[in-house]
Amino acid sequence: MTENIVVSDEEAVRIITMRRADKKNALTQAMYLTMSAAIDSAQANDAIRCLVIAGVPGAFTAGNDLEDFLKAGTAASDTARPNAAMTLLRSLANNTKPLIAAVDGVAVGIGTTMMFHCDYVIASTAAKFSTPFIKLGLVPEGASSLLMPRAIGHHRAFATLVMGRTVSAEDGQAAGFVNQVVAPDQIEAETRKVAREICALPAEAVAISRKLLKPPPEELLKRIEQESALFGERMRSKEAVTAFQSFLARKRA
Repeated sequence: MTENIVVSDEEAVRIITMRRADKKNALTQAMYLTMSAAIDSAQANDAIRCLVIAGVPGAFTAGNDLEDFLKAGTAASDTARPNAAMTLLRSLANNTKPLIAAVDGVAVGIGTTMMFHCDYVIASTAAKFSTPFIKLGLVPEGASSLLMPRAIGHHRAFATLVMGRTVSAEDGQAAGFVNQVVAPDQIEAETRKVAREICALPAEAVAISRKLLKPPPEELLKRIEQESALFGERMRSKEAVTAFQSFLARKRA
């Protein structure tokens, strides 16, 4: 557990809020595990009909805490990538509950990857989505190489995943992975409204229909493992280590 993740159940909705505002919700290993546990424990709880993942005003998540992530990912072991991150990705792949993302501000790396595991995305006009994996000498993660092209097409996915171009909330809506764009001060109220709408629907029919719409968990997990092996190799590559060191040096300057 970590104080940087707040989990609250409001009637039939479980809200998972990332709260590490001083670091723009950069994700630590403990944060990954707490989020994963909140998702997993909802699966067999019939009282929970919908999940929400949110951040603080101005930041959904800046992605991984890079110093922590670089230390874990370059360790001399056979682990493909830090286990805590993989635990969350597996939880997302196996999740059976409708999942809403409420995004204000930056959604970097896994922050954008999560959108493609969600069923409904509400973004503020200040939301910015980016996946700078290749710029750090890495490869896509979390089945994003499978889910993103399916959702927005190969060409948009290439520009986002490979070229690392930032996507605005409006562009995300045009691409099809953002459902609604609202003012920052409206995102919380609108998210609750959508969650209540989902919870009012017949639960079994929602679950069956959602399962029909999404790739089977086995397919997602296979791609996650494939990406993870490559990600782990890249984390230990000279190209990636140099890119990370350069990035961290710029941050400290």
